[in-house]
This record gives sequence, structure tokens and C-alpha cells, in this order.
Amino acid sequence: MAGGSSESLRHRLLDGRYLITDRIARGGMATVYTATDVRLDRLVAIKIMHEGLGSDDDFADRFVREARAAARLNHPNVVAVFDQGDDDGTVYLVMEYVPGTTLRDVIRKEAPLAPRRALAVLEQIVTALSAAHEAGLVHRDIKPENVLIPPTGLLKVADFGLARAVTSTTAPTATAGMLMGTVSYVAPELVLHTGTDARCDVYACGVLLYEMLTGVKPHEADTPIQVAYKHVHDDVPLPSGAQPGIPPYVDALVARATARDRDLRPTDAGVLLRQVRRVAATLDAGVVDDPDLTTDLMPRRTVPDEVADHAWAAAGLAGSGTPEAEHTLVVDPPGRGGRPELPRPTGATPAPRGELPPRRRRGPVLLAVLLVLALAAGVGGWYLGVGRYTHTPKVVGLTRAEAGATLDQAGLSMTVVRGGYSETAPAGTVLSTDPAAGDRVQRGGTVTVLLSRGKERFAVPSVVGMPLADAEQAITDAHLVVGETVQRFSGQYAQGVVMKSSYLVGALVKPRTVIVLTVSKGMVPVPVPDLEGMPAKQARQRLVGLGFRVTGSADFSDSVPAGSVVTQTPHRGELHRGDEVALVVSKGPQRVDVPSVIASPVADATATLRALGFKVDILQSANSLGLGLVATQSPGAGSSAPYGATITLYLV
Repeated sequence: MAGGSSESLRHRLLDGRYLITDRIARGGMATVYTATDVRLDRLVAIKIMHEGLGSDDDFADRFVREARAAARLNHPNVVAVFDQGDDDGTVYLVMEYVPGTTLRDVIRKEAPLAPRRALAVLEQIVTALSAAHEAGLVHRDIKPENVLIPPTGLLKVADFGLARAVTSTTAPTATAGMLMGTVSYVAPELVLHTGTDARCDVYACGVLLYEMLTGVKPHEADTPIQVAYKHVHDDVPLPSGAQPGIPPYVDALVARATARDRDLRPTDAGVLLRQVRRVAATLDAGVVDDPDLTTDLMPRRTVPDEVADHAWAAAGLAGSGTPEAEHTLVVDPPGRGGRPELPRPTGATPAPRGELPPRRRRGPVLLAVLLVLALAAGVGGWYLGVGRYTHTPKVVGLTRAEAGATLDQAGLSMTVVRGGYSETAPAGTVLSTDPAAGDRVQRGGTVTVLLSRGKERFAVPSVVGMPLADAEQAITDAHLVVGETVQRFSGQYAQGVVMKSSYLVGALVKPRTVIVLTVSKGMVPVPVPDLEGMPAKQARQRLVGLGFRVTGSADFSDSVPAGSVVTQTPHRGELHRGDEVALVVSKGPQRVDVPSVIASPVADATATLRALGFKVDILQSANSLGLGLVATQSPGAGSSAPYGATITLYLV
């Protein structure tokens, strides 16, 4: 089984490790569930390929390779990939679980967004794509649903590598040779099957920016095919047309990213990121209009409509489709099925054939004037177009001072912005510039320099003595990860309290470093020995040796010799060191002084002795006169006898 229904997969344990719980999303190629990694006891998201895709061996192999490539990204703006597998035909991908909302929710509730906020969101998305493009990955399905917004505010881009695994397959499967993508954000070249590279992600980012700025998609129609036709045939409109007040250079950024001719777009997300930051910096400076920036960003030509029409027709696309324009678009490429006949363009009349007009003769003076005017126009055009520009020198890797000196020597000013962390670039050195090295910049202009903050490190917090839940929160807040906990008995720390950490407090470590905690199981339980009948001194020594506190009392006992343990509390079971054991020590049998009852009437004598706890035995003496008086007693008066002993009375 590859995929299966939502209910059939719930509570299934994949590869003996991932326990599937609830479905959280469903797309054209896979369904996403929450799951518990029972080995590491953590919540994850697990994407399971739909039946038909996961069962295709060629696709599955490519999917594995793409999953591995995506896992190597390791970028804070990218949903982390933990694992990938195939459980009896169920192809799955295990990813970081990101709670919160999506960019679709934000657009639906809050759009249109202010330009600065929209650019801040886009910058994080493009930052993630820049890392992917540098690693050779193209996303191919950028859309608001794939941008996750957790409570921390650090955006996460999901589904890296998945679309590439589908569209790159060459096996004769149901997906072979087809276009799969969300139609509202699909680049024209994906519709026309003219090749795919990083620029299709750039196009989708431009559409996202338009949608965030205006609250609507740039191209909408009744069917997906009609929307796709508009991507090929119509330019994305300027957002200021829908939301007046948007600066022209923001319009130009949208136009540049969504140029139908991909040669006019930024070559990849790294170039787009520099442009986004440049526009954001201009916006932060309060500049209403920057003609130079607008001119530099605005594409200088577009795809002619008739060329787009012919390319559209060559792709074999018809004007039919499903009624919902936000579905995945799947169309046949050129060469599959019939190709519609192109209609002849209306209103076009071929130029009449005939003789060319005779060549007019011009005098030498007129020719000279024309040459002077052409030369002047050429010089003026050169200066206005190219002559006023120079190229950004390479300063990446230099210190701030060195970069400033190099740019000053080139006649350029420098603006320094706070940079990012780097494992390779020392703190204070240049990570990148905008414009980049070799890019065109106006003479006397400003180059924005991004400085490295050095290696990103976080201090290990002090968690010893904390309850485990508090310690885990402290470690998470420090951008670190809690690993498997180790349980140990402790005489110092209460149960559930952290007694040791695998790193020293204050140690500087990489983000997401795994911290192993040793947690107290409480004190070691000690069995209580049975000491009843043992001499009290020996019993005390044994209990003290086991770590118990000993308390005692004494009492009479007819059965236990004096000085031995009569009873103990508790009598058996387990205690911890420091717990109390109470002993009752025998004082031996209780003895009572025997009073004299001689000459007393037998009834009085009996009552007196019984009141003292004695038993009474009455005998008649040999010379008894029948007076009923006590003549003798045994034991005699003045002696002592055990409590309950029998006193014999002889009567006279």
C-alpha cells in the first residue's frame, strides 16, 4: 500500500518508529500528518506520498535523492528534514513539526499588508530559497500555504525538493512529462515546458509580494487553464494600481521578479535577496520615490503577445479545466495529443509587394549634420544609459575598514547593515554587498555592505536543580535541543529534578546542539529487615548502617527477653535513607509486689490480689476450723511475682 486513506493510516506505526496521529494537510502529491517519534519521544510532521506516486520505483528513487538534498539545507528558514523511508510501499518523509499558521492565513485576514511588512516576510522566504538555490535545489511550488509562521515569528518554508522529484522524473508514469504546480504562482516557462531553473521560484516570489501588497492574486479566472494562459500572455500588473501609494521602486521590484521573459528576472534567489534588501533599505529611509532605483529594477522589455500566443498554442493548451482556479495544474506538453490549429491574427494585412521608393539623394551638408546629431545622441545615450554607471568592486571577505577604503577608492559610498552569522567568515568581515561584486552601480552611489557576525553560538543555560519541564524550556529558549534523558537515583536531588547536564554551564555551542540531561529518580529504596527478637543494640547498629533513623521505647513482655526487640514499625517493605524505624524494646515480664493478706477474710484477700493483677487459688489447711480466714499465702508477703501470677491462699 502506498498512501492509503486518512483513517487507515491513523495510529499506524511506520518502520516501528513513527506513530501517525492526525491529518493536518493534503496536497496534490502527498498528505501530511502529525506523528510521534517513539524513539526520541518528540512530535514530528510526516508527509506520505499518495498511492501511484510512492509505488513508482523511479519516482521513489528520485524522491529519496531529493529528500537527502533537502535535508542538507539545515537553514533556520527551512522546515528541517529528519528522516525518509519506505514502509511496505508507503513512501514517507519525516520533517520538523511547525505549529502556528501559514502565510495564507495572514493574507486572508490582514492583507493588504504595508510594503515594509510585506518585504520583511518576503526577505525570510527569499533567504530560504537563496540557500536552496546555492545547494542546487529549486522549490517549484512556492505559495502561501508552504510558508509556515510559528509563534516565534521565524518563517519556515516547507516542501523543498518534493516538486523537483515529481517534475524531474523521466519514467513513463502518470506524472511523466506533465506540469505540476499551483497555477496562481506558476511561471510562464513551466506552462510552456521551456525549461525550469531558479527563476521560476523568483517569479512565484514576485506573485507572492503582489498578493501581500494588494490582497488579491494578479491573475484570476474561472479555470486553471485560463489563469495559466494569463501568466503566459499578460504581465503581472503593478501593485500600485490596486493599492495607490506604493512607491514606484516597489512596483519595479514586482515587475522585475515577475517578468514573463525569465532572462529579465534575477538569476536566482540570492540576486533577488539583494534587490529586496535594497528596496527595504530605501523604504526604511522614508524615500517616496527613487527614480534611479526604479529605473535599475524595472525590466526593459517584455514577451511580445504574439510570441506568447504562438508558444501557448505550441504547448497544446486548450481553454478548458476544472472550475477551481487554485488547483494543481496538470497539462500535456508539446508532442502529446493533438495540437490545435493557430487562428490567423485578425486585423493584420500583409504589406503590398511593389517597388521600393527611389533613393533620395542627400547633400554633403545634410549628411554632416546627421552624423553630428547621431554622434551627440550616441554620447548622450551612452552617458544616460551606461556612462554614469560603474561596477561594484569585490570586497567580500575584507574587514569593514578595508571595504570602506576599497569602495572609497572606486568613488562609492558604503552603508553598513547588520549581517548574519557565518561558520566561515570571521566577525566584522564582509559577507555580501548590494549591488554584488561586478554588478552595475551609479557613479558616486552607495553600496550596502552586509557584515558577518561570526559563528552563531548560544550559551548553555544552568539547569541543574530545576524540575525537568523547566529545564527543557530553558534549553529550548536558548535555541538548543533536549536529547534523551538519563534517569539516576540520587540522595541529593528530589525525584524529577535535573542533577547533571552534558555541557558545562555557559559553554558556547552551535544552535540546535543536543543537551543530554541526567534526571533524579529520587533516593535509592532500601529494604527494611525484620529485627524482632534481636537484641536491641544489634538491631540499632544494623538500622543505622542502612541509613535509617532509629527511635525506640520500652515495654514489658512475657515472651521476649528483656533488652530484645519486641516490635518494629514498619515491620517490612522499603524505605529511603533518612527515614525512621521505631523499635519497642522488651523490659521483660512485669513484676508486682505481693501484699500480706494473712488473717483477712478470704473474700477480701481475693479482691485485693486480683486488683493487683494476680490470680488466686484457695485451699483449706489441714487443721482448718472453717473460719474462712487466710492462715498462710504463697508467695509470701513482701516478695514479688510476675503480673498475672497465681497466689495460693490457705484458709483456717
